[in-house]
Amino acid sequence: MQIDAQTQQQCTAKKPVITYPCLWLYKVIGEDATTLARAINAVCPAPAVIVPSKTSSSGKYCSLNVEIEVADEATRLAIYQNLKNHLAVKMVL
Repeated sequence: MQIDAQTQQQCTAKKPVITYPCLWLYKVIGEDATTLARAINAVCPAPAVIVPSKTSSSGKYCSLNVEIEVADEATRLAIYQNLKNHLAVKMVL
C-alpha cells in the first residue's frame, strides 16, 4: 500500500495534544542503576518516582522508569535534554 505525499505530510505534521500539568514517564538507560538514580535526582526539578525496569541479557545495561509531573512542554523537553546530556545516561526514551 502506498501513501501519497500529502497524506504522509499530514500524518507526520500532527503533534499529540498534551494537557499540562501532567505526569510524564521517561525511560532512562545506563550501565548502573544507582548512578542513574543519582543522575535523575540531580536533573529533575521536582521529586520523581523512580522504578527499576529491565536489565539487558548481558547485565551491562539497565533501565529505570521515571515518572514526574511536568508543568509545561518547555519543562518536559528540558528534563529530557538534561537527562540525555548527563554522562551516566546512555539513552532516554
